[in-house]
Amino acid sequence: MRKILCTVALLMLAPLAQADAIPQLKAFIASTSTLTADFQQVVTSKNKRSEASGTLSIARPGKFLWIYTKPYDQIIDGDGKRLWIYDKELAQVTTRPLNAALGSSPAALLAGSNAIERDYALRESGADKGLSWLTATPKKDENTFKSIRMGFSNNALQVMELSDTFGNLTRISFSNMKKNPALPATLFHFAPPKGADVISDQ
Repeated sequence: MRKILCTVALLMLAPLAQADAIPQLKAFIASTSTLTADFQQVVTSKNKRSEASGTLSIARPGKFLWIYTKPYDQIIDGDGKRLWIYDKELAQVTTRPLNAALGSSPAALLAGSNAIERDYALRESGADKGLSWLTATPKKDENTFKSIRMGFSNNALQVMELSDTFGNLTRISFSNMKKNPALPATLFHFAPPKGADVISDQ
């Protein structure tokens, strides 16, 4: 009898676990103007696996700050006009216009405008491990990523999986996510550190 009740309960819960991911993505984007979170990143290739972690801040549209703290110090900053990438160990900064750098990249999904389906074809990918998944495929061939899978729960993004054209898989898991915190505009202002080499593309 207990087994039957458990089975019935699981059947009743199944539709909840398979809530559509695309509406959750749209609700997440529409309801989020600023965002902070911790992240864990794992990149897997044919012969190598690397891990990194750090924090991120986003102010939509167009401003974001990814700070890598492990295994190396790196800053990726979008100030609304330009993209800045600072490698502390190399003492090197690279910068380029933000629009050209973003294109239809994953950063544009999180920090860009609401026009998601302008750049991506979206399809539902079912439920797995308590998350509802969708797959976003770039409509432009020049994008570095072949596909992006996003896992949602309660209208909040939990995981991104990015497959690139080189055969690598990048999995980014988010934690301690806070929606719409007050973020100072100065947070996204990047000034190259004194003595760093600056390489500019336009």
